[in-house]
Amino acid sequence: MLQFFLVLLFTTCIALVAPPYLKDIKTAQNLGEKLFFDPILSKDSTLSCASCHKPEFAFADHVAISPGVAGKMGRRNAPSVMNLASRSEFFYDGRANSLRHQIHFPVEDPMEMDLSFSNAVSRIQRHPMYPELFKKVYGRQPDEALVRDAIASFEESLETADTEFDAWMQDRPNTMSEAAIRGRTLFMSDRAKCFDCHFSPDFTGDEFKNIGLYDEKRHIDKGRYEVTGNVADLGKFKVPGLRNVAVTAPYMHDGSFQTLEEVIDYYSTPDKFVAHPINMDTLLRKPLNLTDQEKTDLLAFLQSLTDRQFLRIKQP
Repeated sequence: MLQFFLVLLFTTCIALVAPPYLKDIKTAQNLGEKLFFDPILSKDSTLSCASCHKPEFAFADHVAISPGVAGKMGRRNAPSVMNLASRSEFFYDGRANSLRHQIHFPVEDPMEMDLSFSNAVSRIQRHPMYPELFKKVYGRQPDEALVRDAIASFEESLETADTEFDAWMQDRPNTMSEAAIRGRTLFMSDRAKCFDCHFSPDFTGDEFKNIGLYDEKRHIDKGRYEVTGNVADLGKFKVPGLRNVAVTAPYMHDGSFQTLEEVIDYYSTPDKFVAHPINMDTLLRKPLNLTDQEKTDLLAFLQSLTDRQFLRIKQP
């Protein structure tokens, strides 16, 4: 438990570390928030970062694939951008190694915002408001590095730890149910094996796993392999964190599972979903065959990882 709190403290504090030229980290976060919600970063000025990363869904989306400019459809689900301050790889395939590095990918993707990052920065430089704001925060006019830093500073502020689970762990008032407590025990056990991949305070180890959703027939996304070219990475995707997972449906890299119940059913008997997966992780090759009670308990635990701010929002 001591290790949990030490890592949690690090996760919270890392968001407060500013580059040496930054005058006011709070103001940088505010500036980044403006940019995050501004459609200026998309080709036709219709989409912002928040169009696909909606605050009410823990900065994820509620559809399997978020539409890009002109309704173009990509192939991967928009993940939550919360609790990323201490992550080491980004995107399902890990193509970016920092929050600042990842900024340009969705902006330049032709299926998403479809605008060169240099053109996006030029727009910001010509904007009637932004040059003065950047000068106030950074002491100079906006450029690519500062735009990246501002947006990343906002994203680093999106850390959450006010869940029933956290309150229970810290002996604070909570509504952690007996089912959720049993679910946590199961989650961490060799029976369910969840903790083998979903560890750390954010319930991810920043690893890449093939959970069986790749068969070169129906499931053809090669995942991490597209970045590394290593055949050992075929069908591997970054293990997501599980904080707020109950409000970030649908699930998996392709958004193919609509509910957490479906996700749990899949992990219980993956062979019933994909008959002949390729390169599946050895941990999952033997079905767990969870009981109905175990599934219910796991669901209760996953729901306990929801930050209390989202419990006040009515979900669809």
